[in-house]
Amino acid sequence: MTAEIICVGTELLLGDILNTNAQFLSRELADLGISVLHQHVIGDNVERLRALVTEARARSELLVFSGGLGPTEDDLTKETVAEAFGDTLRFDPEEWDKILAFFARTNRTPTPNNRKQAMVPVRGHKLPNAHGTAPGAWFEDEAGHCAVLMPGVPRELKAMWAEDVRPALEQRQNCVIHSRTLRVLGGESSIATKVGELFHSENPTIAIYCKVGESEIRVTARAATADQAEAACMDRIALLRQRLGDNAYDVDVPGLEYTVVRVLRERGLHAATAESCTGGMVAERLTNVPGSSEVFGYGFVTYAEAAKTQLLEVDPALIQQYNVVSAEVAVAMARGAVNASGAELAVGITGLAGPGGALPGKPVGTVYLAGADRRSHRTWVMRLNLGGYQERAIIRTRAALYALDLLRRMALELPVPDAELLEETF
Repeated sequence: MTAEIICVGTELLLGDILNTNAQFLSRELADLGISVLHQHVIGDNVERLRALVTEARARSELLVFSGGLGPTEDDLTKETVAEAFGDTLRFDPEEWDKILAFFARTNRTPTPNNRKQAMVPVRGHKLPNAHGTAPGAWFEDEAGHCAVLMPGVPRELKAMWAEDVRPALEQRQNCVIHSRTLRVLGGESSIATKVGELFHSENPTIAIYCKVGESEIRVTARAATADQAEAACMDRIALLRQRLGDNAYDVDVPGLEYTVVRVLRERGLHAATAESCTGGMVAERLTNVPGSSEVFGYGFVTYAEAAKTQLLEVDPALIQQYNVVSAEVAVAMARGAVNASGAELAVGITGLAGPGGALPGKPVGTVYLAGADRRSHRTWVMRLNLGGYQERAIIRTRAALYALDLLRRMALELPVPDAELLEETF
């Protein structure tokens, strides 16, 4: 099934309201295996809306509307769509009673134009609104093309979608839709070079969503049963993981920190962090995970040189010789965190997040990351060149992501790409 999303309201065009409904509906439709061909935002103008509905109905099987169901004269979505689908509207006394009751509960008095909201389709059917005054509407033509009209208020739209619209669409799909999401470190272009041809699959479908430093690959399968759909998803995810290697780190998790905490718990390990330029971002992400206290107890934010010396026992002479932004200091920080915390694993991060502070040979975005493993007495260190991203927040976010990945790789004893393994023990 193909669909188009049409969000109605001049306030959306003016930027007065953030259009979260389009994002929500796109995700929900994708989850049902329904292909969204277009998204539209249109003002409260009957002629333009009529033209858009006619055009969209000719090329898509499902039109999903939000907004334009209010009581004012410019709220004409229902009337316009009814006309396009060869339907008419009638006054519904039951809906009017609900509207009156809603106003009574909120200590308000309805105005005559509120009666307009009680108009419902004759051939189609209404969609109850338990959270507001405007019922939704479902129109359908002889060819089986449908239009679903829901309120623009997100809380009302989401409830109507969950209670009436989604179940009806699931029945029309005549199959089970199942999705799983694989999280992968790296950008879209690097991933596409390895698995690009798989994106052309029609069942399961594969879609990629980019985030800072990583991507989500959503796999959606249609099948006769839930078990078959799940098996199809996992077969395709297994192929993706085979192609992408260790960068494909987990399935259906909110972020890398959840994987790190799980792996540490499964391996009976503990981790510590020593952070300078990231200012505690790694520790903050780890402690966002429920149960992280079982595996994470120490997070050192050593922004000042004195803090590195006092808390992590970094030798001041080392800072004097190599500078605080150096591989040597990052290594000393990681080892200091292991020794101070008693954890098996630790990471140390120091760098230049900008916008100022560049040093000779070390532009903004230069970050040194080290990982210390008490079990093997080994240390890894790498230089990250993140200056191409310019923004301070992005540099820090990416540095924190690299640090989490280093913890994961050390815990699982995986190779650490682009890192130097130091020979001396600690």
